[in-house]
Amino acid sequence: MTVEPGVPGDRTLTEVLAGLSEEGFTEDVLVREDGQLCCARCGHCVAAEDMQLRALRRLEGASDPSDMAAVLGLECPACGMRGTAIVRFGPEAGPGEEIVLQHLDDQRLRHDGRSPG
Repeated sequence: MTVEPGVPGDRTLTEVLAGLSEEGFTEDVLVREDGQLCCARCGHCVAAEDMQLRALRRLEGASDPSDMAAVLGLECPACGMRGTAIVRFGPEAGPGEEIVLQHLDDQRLRHDGRSPG
């Protein structure tokens, strides 16, 4: 079964993180309660719109569909580090996670404005 990036499938969080690590997302990005994203390498914290989204993988719990999370592949604007942040969405999302998802700068879009295929 082929799963498109960003589309939920039967993958574990560990598998998703390993796959993104192979793509160069090897560090951590921390999500603060105020919606700021912080680079674990250089410590620089920025608003979500100032961090560049390079990859997105959605996960949904097989036994509990309300258990929804996204793994974000992000690039730090200060040091260029590529890392991941795990955010919940849906009813379990915290205020910081909601801010992040609403304000990310999605760099996955092509120049013609269409999502990558």
